[in-house]
Formats: sequence, C-alpha cells, structure tokens
Amino acid sequence: MSLSTFTVVHVVLSLLGIASGVLVLLRPSASPKAWGLTTLFLAATLATSVTGLLYLLPFPRLRLGHGIAVASLLVFVPTLLALWHHRLAGPWRATYVAGVATLLYLNAFIAVMQAFAKIGFLRALPATTIGSPLFLAHLLVLAICVWLAIHAFTSLQAGGAPRRSRPRPLRVADRWN
Repeated sequence: MSLSTFTVVHVVLSLLGIASGVLVLLRPSASPKAWGLTTLFLAATLATSVTGLLYLLPFPRLRLGHGIAVASLLVFVPTLLALWHHRLAGPWRATYVAGVATLLYLNAFIAVMQAFAKIGFLRALPATTIGSPLFLAHLLVLAICVWLAIHAFTSLQAGGAPRRSRPRPLRVADRWN
C-alpha cells in the first residue's frame, strides 16, 4: 500500500472514530443496542492509534502523533475493562466515560493539529489577544470533550440500574386502619 493510500485510510479511520465517539458520548447506554456504535468507535479509534504508530516505519523519528497513539493505547486498557469485563457496573461507569472522553479528545487533538498544519487558511490565521488560533481550537475541543463526558456520566447514572426503594415509614394513621 502506498503512503498516500495509507494516510487516507488513517484519516478516514480517525474521522470515523471522532464522529462515532461524539455519538457514543451524546447517547450513552449500557444496553446491547448501543454496543454497535460503541464497538465502531473503539475499533476505529484503536485502528487509528495502530496506524498512527505504523507511521514510525517511514519516519524513524518519534513525533507528537506517535506519543498520542501510545497514550491512546494505554487508555484503551481500563476503558475496555470497564465496558466488557465489568459491564459498566458501579465505579466502572466513570472509568468508561473518562476513557471514552479521553480517547475522543486525543483523537480530536491530533485532528486539530493536522488541520492547522495542512490547511493553508487555518495556518494563516493571525494570533489574537487571547492566544493563537491553534491554542483556542484546542481549548474548544477540550471544553466539548469535558461537556460530553459530564453529559454521558449523568446520563448513565440516570439510566443506570434501578435502585431499591426503602419501605415507607409506618404512620400512626396506618396502624389503626
């Protein structure tokens, strides 16, 4: 496979991972119906990380993208444990949501870096008094990922296992009836 074809496959996997990751965090669920989209996100993101590491072959120098790929692979371990081994039970829900949000952020982080490196008009944007456009774009991506994580966590908590209700205390009127 040529390097340009390999790059296109890598970018498509990355964009598929980002899009499906946003959807997974927008509509999180522990139901088997949601597992298809979750599996798509995890598979695309894992493939993105692996193909990102394979870029080491033509470029023997370690770059930021390679470090992000290694970090993503490390985040995969507790995320997959939370989802498939512990089935999002108890504290593993938070581990899963944090893992998915982190994987999404790392993937989007590299996408923003590549967009600013490859797209001419983004590279030409002038710095503002607040900061560089690249820095502001990264802050926006971080804010979106944090919001999605909070949304997903509260949604999973609300749609979690039913809680046992305590019996209603006996009232004086109930004793005589």
